[in-house]
Amino acid sequence: MVDDVVSVETPGNRDDVLRILKRTGISGVPVTNKGELVGIITRKDLLRKADETQLSLLMTSNPVTIGPEASIIEAARIMDKNKFRRLPVVEKGKLLGIISIADLVGAIAQMKFKSEIKMGYTKPTFALWENTPLPLVGRIMEISGYDAIPILNKDSMLTGIISERDLIKHAMIEDSVEVSDLSNGTDDDDWTWESIRDMHTISFGISKVQLPDKLVKDAMVKEVVAVPQNAEISECALKMKRSRVDQLPVINGDKKMVSMLFDRELIKVLLDSKISA
Repeated sequence: MVDDVVSVETPGNRDDVLRILKRTGISGVPVTNKGELVGIITRKDLLRKADETQLSLLMTSNPVTIGPEASIIEAARIMDKNKFRRLPVVEKGKLLGIISIADLVGAIAQMKFKSEIKMGYTKPTFALWENTPLPLVGRIMEISGYDAIPILNKDSMLTGIISERDLIKHAMIEDSVEVSDLSNGTDDDDWTWESIRDMHTISFGISKVQLPDKLVKDAMVKEVVAVPQNAEISECALKMKRSRVDQLPVINGDKKMVSMLFDRELIKVLLDSKISA
């Protein structure tokens, strides 16, 4: 696990979390109150609840945790079952550290698994055109559930990868003022709140996480690390660790992309293997 954990304390602000995710590139942060874990906030929470600012409404309360003496196989099992990317490590209510998919991938890199990734670990995916607007890419990610999407040019050649990390990196806070018109009511009932409606309008501030109106090719990672279909599991894990990526495009002999290898699929080797705790 990582024991030097970046966390936020309640009460706090969404902008603090966004700054942390931009600076570190991590996918989520634990939320604590007087040293005790009370929740966790992820990149998805910020992108899906773009107009929410309070940590207590953004975070997942009472998150699933794991103890410091648990095996990495147990951690992999919990992450795979619940589709988590990280698990807070807690003992007697106190946050001791965090174990992530990236940490498990690092362990797999050292275990020298020789099996090829085509033996059940790659997944089909879809791609987007490099001139797709970034806000639309964010919406497509939200709908599809994909954390990363390959990007193609007009010749169908792979030119980059866009991930949630890249979206957060380019996200910005947009403040605006909206007006609620209370004078437009059509209530004909004798019991009305006309005296309130006579105030006409109420102005209130809105603060949202927004993606800029730019093309995906201007935000994507262009130096793509790809692997062949017969690449070995630990070899791929090492590439992920060294490149600090969550996914690798898989190419055939003609160097055309045929599938994707996601880190969340790669950790399943720990469940399929017979290694001991």
